Amino acid sequence: MAQTSTAQPIPGATASPQGDWSYTQAQTTLMRAVKREGIGLHSGVTTTVILHPAEPGHGRCFVRSDLPGQPTVPASLAAVNPTMLSTELRQGEAAVRTVEHLLAALVGLGIDNVRIEITGPEVPLLDGSALGWVEALCQAGRQVQAELRPIAHLSQPVTVTHGDAFVAAFPAPALRLTYGIDFEVAAIGNQWFSWTSEADPFGPEGFATAVAPARTFGLAHQVDQLRASGLIQGGSLDNALVCGDEGWLNPPLRFENEPARHKMLDLMGDLSLLGSLPIAHIVAYKASHRLHGELAAALLPALVYGEGTL
Repeated sequence: MAQTSTAQPIPGATASPQGDWSYTQAQTTLMRAVKREGIGLHSGVTTTVILHPAEPGHGRCFVRSDLPGQPTVPASLAAVNPTMLSTELRQGEAAVRTVEHLLAALVGLGIDNVRIEITGPEVPLLDGSALGWVEALCQAGRQVQAELRPIAHLSQPVTVTHGDAFVAAFPAPALRLTYGIDFEVAAIGNQWFSWTSEADPFGPEGFATAVAPARTFGLAHQVDQLRASGLIQGGSLDNALVCGDEGWLNPPLRFENEPARHKMLDLMGDLSLLGSLPIAHIVAYKASHRLHGELAAALLPALVYGEGTL
């Protein structure tokens, strides 16, 4: 089921970790603040994001610094607001959309506590992957904290389905993610990618190398309809892969199975709303952000928490 492929060189990639980024039993935060700016995929609005260090137990939390009172929006399941083609978080009148790539970068590099200031309603898409956020986190550096990280183990299998799409989680000794997609467009077709979390996220098969660079993608024949519906207002060939009947409009791909890897990136971001990724083998097929969220909610009563490491 697992599919492997050689990564292609990524123009402009500058992720250069300093210090030890290996997964640790302790909670972590950032050493210093770091800023990024960019356009939102769906809103087309340019926003600035500043990632700040936070104290142990703070978790990951957004702050709408452009709104009166600077309201906070926690990156938690309780804040999920159903929407299309992205994950949106809302608390009261404050909302933040398309949070999944940034959250995937944070959980993928093991950053537990961070205050995320944002000047608008949507997280910047950057190049369509999580690579820009990985680079930002490398610039900020990681600070190990005194308190231990709570880790969830799965006590029993859990499955959610919608038609022939599903996401299932099985008890396992280590975190493993497997994702399959199936498109009629020949250039995408049926793809699978299976990945096991490594101690070093910057290793040859670590998160920063194997998952984070995979970009969001779409189908050319759907672009006009989505834009007419108010979606992908900020999408372009610079920040998303687009596939037509004759193939990709903006090659080359970074991986042969880049679409499947990107879906795994989305899954990681959505599951991070649990606080940490559970120790389990999670298998998804033709799933969506909605189905990812349904699995996360269904997992809650089946998780047993302790202290440890991914």
